[in-house]
Amino acid sequence: MKKLKFYAIGLVPGCIIVFFILNKKGASCSGYLPNSRVIAETLSKDFKYSETAKTEMATLKVDEKFLKDSIITKGKIDFDRSHAQKKPCPDYLLTYPEEKPTYEITFEKCEESVTVNSLKKLK
Repeated sequence: MKKLKFYAIGLVPGCIIVFFILNKKGASCSGYLPNSRVIAETLSKDFKYSETAKTEMATLKVDEKFLKDSIITKGKIDFDRSHAQKKPCPDYLLTYPEEKPTYEITFEKCEESVTVNSLKKLK
């Protein structure tokens, strides 16, 4: 019992200190999940748009800024309907927002760039 008290006396303040240090640096563990990794990697590449995607964006009045800042950044990758292991360019299906999706986007993530293939409004 005495060892457990010494363990707790060291563990609790240590966890609090680590929490505050990581919080100040802006570190988070959410970037390690597959959805976050694919989105972060996608946003770091140059964007290209297929003719179909350009037409759909114009029809739905969705500009490139909204597409990148909202739809892709806050979207959820549907890995069941995506082909993440496809070579050389895996293709993904993303829905936005996570709850009651309104938009569905398909894109290919290649080595140098991302090609948006389609954008659909679900409702």
